[in-house]
Amino acid sequence: MTTPNERPIGVFDSGVGGLTVVRALMERLPLENIVYFGDTARVPYGNKSRSTIETYTKQIVDFLFEQDVKALVIACNTIAAVAGQRVRQMAGNMPVLDVIQSGAQAALNTTHSGRIGVMATSTTVNSNAYARAINTQSHDTRVISQACPLLVPLVEEGWLEHEVTRLTAREYLKPILTENVDTLVLGCTHYPLLKPLLASEVGNVQLVDSATTTAEATAIALAKAGLLNEHAPIQGADYRFYVSDIPLRFTTIGERFLGRSLEQIEMVNLG
Repeated sequence: MTTPNERPIGVFDSGVGGLTVVRALMERLPLENIVYFGDTARVPYGNKSRSTIETYTKQIVDFLFEQDVKALVIACNTIAAVAGQRVRQMAGNMPVLDVIQSGAQAALNTTHSGRIGVMATSTTVNSNAYARAINTQSHDTRVISQACPLLVPLVEEGWLEHEVTRLTAREYLKPILTENVDTLVLGCTHYPLLKPLLASEVGNVQLVDSATTTAEATAIALAKAGLLNEHAPIQGADYRFYVSDIPLRFTTIGERFLGRSLEQIEMVNLG
């Protein structure tokens, strides 16, 4: 019989990008079991209405509840910005973490100048979610957000060190670096794969990886709730991956994000 502490962490995203958060969780919390759901049949969420995103999110969360999860991690900036509050209402007392709150807090803990840059997708930038999360805690902090729509397809193409990617990132970084930020939030779950390239472009600016910061926030939340799994599983931690579609190249892209082979993938139709 599974004890409360042995129950899995539920992680979800509109697609494959949230696997960078799973990877960070595996590294930070190697004893924890994880269930991941990626809504690959209905991605992207960014061009959908709030009502539709909330409906899809409820379906995913209900599915994860059926997997008997002990905590929820919203590994999608769009869902966090649009439906984060709804998820917390559904979860009750269950710990709920998300990439925006975790990234915003880490940025505030990192900055010395009070000038923070945010690179994100157009939807996340337009939602103003990072600026709100940061300014709620620090009214004096200046947030400079930059939409970077071309970076996601370049990452999915595997062009992590390609000159085209470098030149594209350099253009996106110009308006941010002009503002003399000392901290830069990678506000999309695809961007951690570009961290080496971005680090070489930003000089002394500190990069905040929302995947690793979310993993750290999850560790703190589980410890606070007394839900950490402190006993090593006999056959290792159990990782299960569910998707709503398995498109061509999914495994290739997914394994690039996860940094290891994708096993136990199952297709589930939530619609």
